[in-house]
Amino acid sequence: MSYSGDSRATAVLQAAQAGDRQAAADLLPLVYDELRKLATHRLAHETPGQTLQPTALVHEAYLRVAADSQITWEGRRHFFFAAARAMREILVEQARRKAGPKQGGGRRRHELDDACTILKPPSVDVLAVNEALDELEAKEPLEAQIVLLRYFTGLTMDETAAVLGIPARTLDRQWRYIRAWLMKKLS
Repeated sequence: MSYSGDSRATAVLQAAQAGDRQAAADLLPLVYDELRKLATHRLAHETPGQTLQPTALVHEAYLRVAADSQITWEGRRHFFFAAARAMREILVEQARRKAGPKQGGGRRRHELDDACTILKPPSVDVLAVNEALDELEAKEPLEAQIVLLRYFTGLTMDETAAVLGIPARTLDRQWRYIRAWLMKKLS
């Protein structure tokens, strides 16, 4: 993730929030490539059978973030946190929808041909991680932000440390604790 355009992105975000239509139009091209990389990375870790494409995830997340008029943008970092949270929510909603009851109620499907390939049902890993992350966020907000940046946006340790403004050694120590805590929660 590039931080050289931080001041430009912050200025565009603040102008868009103030109602400048041109700034709002300039915002998506300014952040699109980075959002697309984040979405591609996140979807690469999903289970087979995932039907959501990175472009659709980026557009849906952008629409959610840009439409929230109650947010006062503090800068580029804040925008990407909001985008990461929106991507997480979209993936969780889709996992819930796929894991929920299907059309047809309790009827059972009978395959017409045994040779048909059956895709595995979607994993509920996203749901389990979401529940664990909600619990972690209630107790340790910083650790929840680390998981959000590492797991849902795919940032490296150095990028995460830069976004959060903490030393890499501190982040490494916290990441080891978080991984152990998550493994215990998810097992």
